[in-house]
Amino acid sequence: MARRKISFEGQMVLPFEDLDSGFETPGSSTRRNIYASSEIKPKAGTTMPSDRLLYYFSMGSGSSGNSCYVGTKKGGIIIDAGVKVDQIEGMLRSNGIDIANVTGVLLTHDHSDHVKHVYSLVRNHKHIRVYCTNRVLAGIMRRHSISKRLKEYHQPIFKEIPFNIGELEITAFEVPHDGSDNMGFSIFYDKRHFVLATDIGAVKDRAYYYMSRANYLVIEANYDLQMLRMGSYPEYLKARIQTDAGHLDNMQTAAFLKEIINPSLQNIFLCHLSQDNNTPQKALSAVRTALEERGKKVGNACNTLEDRKADVQLMALPRYESTPLFVFRPLPEDLNS
Repeated sequence: MARRKISFEGQMVLPFEDLDSGFETPGSSTRRNIYASSEIKPKAGTTMPSDRLLYYFSMGSGSSGNSCYVGTKKGGIIIDAGVKVDQIEGMLRSNGIDIANVTGVLLTHDHSDHVKHVYSLVRNHKHIRVYCTNRVLAGIMRRHSISKRLKEYHQPIFKEIPFNIGELEITAFEVPHDGSDNMGFSIFYDKRHFVLATDIGAVKDRAYYYMSRANYLVIEANYDLQMLRMGSYPEYLKARIQTDAGHLDNMQTAAFLKEIINPSLQNIFLCHLSQDNNTPQKALSAVRTALEERGKKVGNACNTLEDRKADVQLMALPRYESTPLFVFRPLPEDLNS
């Protein structure tokens, strides 16, 4: 039987009561406050600033620590805080971003490599709020030796409920993984669509919806299946990694990207590569081959003349280093998500 949908902001979506079990949904008063946040968006007919550039760079990706910046030169957000604060500060500074203009840190889930430095970050920069679900916060308090004062900086969010931080419109969506609660993020800025899904064991309905509509996509390619099977991990851990609550392997990611590739998808960033069970070369080769089978010319995200002729740019995020600063310019109208 078809699931009923309701109209919200011109789109047909599932009502709260029909969302998958396990979703935490806000009460009516909280929901009104979230919807009211849209009032900070520019009104129709407002003259927009000439600099409409969207910036992204990774500050670390993998089990050693994850963090990235998304925003503009004037300000934005950090996603995850698994990297040391002095490194975050230095990487922001080197890219011309004033941390005083970073107003939020979004947390995808409560595993240590995504949250271990979040309290140090907000303690040093008290204007920054921590955006995560109540379950993620509870998981952090339960799993890790992190000060309970983190609660003082917490701004609760709810999956499938859009909210605004500055000019960024953000929606958290469900991803399968084995944290206390797990999500990816869909971020709109001036008709450009940035989507991040790391630590994801399978691409289910809602993740598929957002990721297939992205202009810029950060997606996990965690392991090479043969390397995992032949590697030194204990069998229980190998089994856990391969479940829907584990991680995507190179071929799963490649097959998904081959299915959803379209002219609107401009950049693909492969994230959270395993140090023991993958290599950047294997991940890139799997995805490149899949996209080329669809007739796509794949660039290396190096801004060379050859890259500029490509249909899509592909990069594997480094484990410890920052990537270059990626500058996403306004898209032609026919490529807007």
